Amino acid sequence: MPKIISSNRVLVVTLLLSIALLFMIGISLSFGAVAMTPAQLWQAILRKGDTLTQTIIWDLRLPRTLAAMLVGAALGMSGALLQGMLRNGLADPFLLGISAGAGLVVVPIITLGVLQSWVPLAAWIGSLLTTIFVYFLARSADGISIERLILGGVAVSSLFGAIQSVLLLLADDGRVQAALNWLIGSLNGRGWNLVAIAGPYICLSLLLGCLLGRSVNLLNLGDDLAVGLGVSLVRSRIFIGAIATLLTAGAVSVAGLIGFVGLIVPHAIRLFVGTDYRVVLPLSAVGGAFVLTGADLLSRLGAVELPVGAVTALFGSPLFIWLLYQRKGNFNN
Repeated sequence: MPKIISSNRVLVVTLLLSIALLFMIGISLSFGAVAMTPAQLWQAILRKGDTLTQTIIWDLRLPRTLAAMLVGAALGMSGALLQGMLRNGLADPFLLGISAGAGLVVVPIITLGVLQSWVPLAAWIGSLLTTIFVYFLARSADGISIERLILGGVAVSSLFGAIQSVLLLLADDGRVQAALNWLIGSLNGRGWNLVAIAGPYICLSLLLGCLLGRSVNLLNLGDDLAVGLGVSLVRSRIFIGAIATLLTAGAVSVAGLIGFVGLIVPHAIRLFVGTDYRVVLPLSAVGGAFVLTGADLLSRLGAVELPVGAVTALFGSPLFIWLLYQRKGNFNN
């Protein structure tokens, strides 16, 4: 059964997380190569004051911050959906081969130097096609097998990862760096055009994901009990997996491959509000937006900008170890 936390606690956590996200947005817009005071930031947002600060905010920092929020929210909710559907605390948005499929399509485009403007669309298509292939591998006489789904994702990821490595070894040195930046994950140079293309459908997928809380709760009760309550296992798993894939594919198309957000954020949310996915799913989206916005800020504070995926991995690993210690025997919930 879902672990229910009092509504007052859920309300407090929601309020604090929302305030933290708003605060992080303000910090992200204020700091960078050119720091701004709150007054300068407010004037720039209102299209007043110095022209240079207006340009920095509206053309550089604001679209990048919005992209970070969209990608983080998509990864956070996708991870929560997959962990709930598979009843596996180690599930993350790239478990179904999503990252491998995107990389297999994007790496040749970057290393060959052709159709560079098609990278976001190519990543999205590669992610979707690979996930559909993994779902076909997972089909059995009784429907969709969770074990076959996980093993199929691992096998496809290993195969596609090997092909990516060979392509990188054969590529010119100059293009290898660009491909590695995409594979690690980066928000550098993300502008309004990419936000306008990916934003609406990521937001729609987030809305649909929020409506799946009851279905994920029922799947967490176990297959036999869920069927007894009238749940179609095949239909529910396909729909939940499809929304999770759309969210992750959208995130990949914007920022490349960013790990640990979809793995850690749902665990942290469940630690505070329990395992009722009607609450966990929307809060995982807010938490993911907060985490990736903060990671993007850290990535550009140094003398040399780091890929945001490297920052999430650097801080995500010790945080995940701490969460493992906190949850101990209750890891899958």
